[in-house]
Amino acid sequence: MPLLSILLIPFILAMFLAINMGGSGIGPSFSAAYGSKIINKRLIPGLFGVMVFFGAIFLGKETTRTIGNEILQSDMMSLIVVSIILLSVSISLLIANLSGVPQSTSQATVMAVIAPALYYNNFDSQKLLYEIIPTWFILPVISFFISLFIGKYIYKPMRKRGYTISRSNNVNSRPVLNAVIIIASLYVAFSIGANNVANAAGPIASMTANEMNISLNDNFKILGILGILIIAPCFGIGSLIFGHKILKNTGREIIRFGKFEAVIISVVSASLLLFASIVKGIPTSLVQLSVASILGIGVAKLGPKNIFKKTEVRKFFYIWIITPVISFSLSLFFIVLADYLIL
Repeated sequence: MPLLSILLIPFILAMFLAINMGGSGIGPSFSAAYGSKIINKRLIPGLFGVMVFFGAIFLGKETTRTIGNEILQSDMMSLIVVSIILLSVSISLLIANLSGVPQSTSQATVMAVIAPALYYNNFDSQKLLYEIIPTWFILPVISFFISLFIGKYIYKPMRKRGYTISRSNNVNSRPVLNAVIIIASLYVAFSIGANNVANAAGPIASMTANEMNISLNDNFKILGILGILIIAPCFGIGSLIFGHKILKNTGREIIRFGKFEAVIISVVSASLLLFASIVKGIPTSLVQLSVASILGIGVAKLGPKNIFKKTEVRKFFYIWIITPVISFSLSLFFIVLADYLIL
């Protein structure tokens, strides 16, 4: 079979993964605007896809390198290994999307990469144990407490003074605030591009270098951009397919957003994700940052008991734990099976 035909398999899987990532990412990016009812849901997939593309092109390089080279060495990213990684992540995210729960694509991808790294005894734990995993735990906590602080000490005093109550002469009704919320949503989508596109583009870049017998380091920029150009537009397709259910769950079923709150959620979560992308190139969950921010605002408004007892909150936590485990298990199973069949 010609090399080009063989290479199409992982590229198709990468596009399928990007579609699932787009479905998962639409919630944290536009749920605030959707929940506050200031944007037509038909416009969301197009806006989301464009901003994801720009984020990936301008700021996606470091995270792409992390996924493609710093957990499992790039020379181990063969066609079979990359195909298994992408397939495993896609299946696990598809399960989450069908459940209507936005999922961490980064955590699922990292776990899928770890499986062959452990199996082939090629696991580099330095980046994972000292940078990636601590970031997964620390940033959502920071997101929660920043939002809780803003909600409790800035939002609530403003609300008591009538600045955020929905009346015709106050801040909550002004078109300028609507514009700010939309800009914040676009900002979140941009941050998704800077971080999450790498989950598919990183393995593709390393695999392409191996199959073509060229140096990844010398050609990383070209290969990374090639992967981004193919993968990023698929995020918009995924948001179109899965977006409505995800938006409904995240935008309306945890708490009812006010417009001021929507800005807080978007800016806090996207800023922390961009920080992880730019400073260390760490694949991080915007979904969890966003939901942590939502919970922070919710606790400030309604108290912890009213928020953490909600069914959707518990469902989110269950899916977040299960999906990376499924991704790792599938990847390990397929790697062992492939190794057995080849031998």
